[in-house]
Amino acid sequence: MIKFAIVGCGRIAKKHSEAIANAQGAELVALCDIDENRLNQMSVENNVRATYTTLTEMVQNPNIDVINICTPNAVHAENAIEAIEAGKHVMVEKPIATSLEDADKIIEAADRKGVKAATVHQNRFNEAIQKTREAFEEGMFGEMSHGVASIRWNRNMGYYNQDSWRGTVNHQDGILMNQCIHNIDLLIWMMGPVKSVTGKTVTRFRDIEMEDVGSAILEFQNGAIGMIEGAGTIYPTNLEETLNLFGSNGTVCVGGIAVNKIETWRFSEDFKESEEILLNQQKDNPPTVYGFGHQLIVEDMVNSIKYDVEPYITLLDGRKAIEVVLAIYESSRLGKKIELSKKTSVRN
Repeated sequence: MIKFAIVGCGRIAKKHSEAIANAQGAELVALCDIDENRLNQMSVENNVRATYTTLTEMVQNPNIDVINICTPNAVHAENAIEAIEAGKHVMVEKPIATSLEDADKIIEAADRKGVKAATVHQNRFNEAIQKTREAFEEGMFGEMSHGVASIRWNRNMGYYNQDSWRGTVNHQDGILMNQCIHNIDLLIWMMGPVKSVTGKTVTRFRDIEMEDVGSAILEFQNGAIGMIEGAGTIYPTNLEETLNLFGSNGTVCVGGIAVNKIETWRFSEDFKESEEILLNQQKDNPPTVYGFGHQLIVEDMVNSIKYDVEPYITLLDGRKAIEVVLAIYESSRLGKKIELSKKTSVRN
């Protein structure tokens, strides 16, 4: 049994605790949070006796194998590195860091210490995404034309008022970095290395420091282009998360509330029968935008440790996503196209 701990008992920690409870070979044994009321409540809900108010205390527990980093964005890197230096495996919530420098520090520490380290981009495990990825790997799309990633959700002031760090520049907590980053990860995972980014961000309705709407055009090194739309301003509730991919020999559109349902599947001119069969096999939407992937990503970490293999979603994957988001922010600020470094962007 692989023993898990969670640092940060806020909104996303509940998904992690549920995933660990349901995952084969995993057990939640410790919790950490600076807010003792929140910590105590979560410990009671999960029947966890080992609780800590500092990560420094928790990493000294020899019974812990993996620490899930669920703290605010700006301290992800600091917390991950402290856990890694103590010899713990880590699962780091997105974004893994708020700068490329900090992302590189986490990657270097994990490599040096020889621990398993994963980025929590759970939507890669969606059945619809896995099937789409298989089509890519089998060359079914042909040459790519373009791809479009959209998140149309509602993040009102009630959401931002939950915690003082939300929506702040210090935590880079805009709609692109904290929500749309999942779909950005999927887009660049499918389409390949990014050459350049042109973006625009604005704060339309929310009283926050970061953007509540953002968009961008990506140029990929293979000549294809990508389009990103991220909005937390959709009225009155979450609408959809979609990934649309277009190639010379294929078209796939994945939708649903959490990019979980194939809506278009066309790899021949006579596509109607095969598409109808596939669409009829689709599952219902998950109950929330978090989807069904957290349990699978926990089980992947269990297997990674058990069989000494690399996690399915690495820290480097997490770095690629924040590289694109940070380039969008820079492009919007400077009003010009941002070229991505070949040294980093080719690491797909």
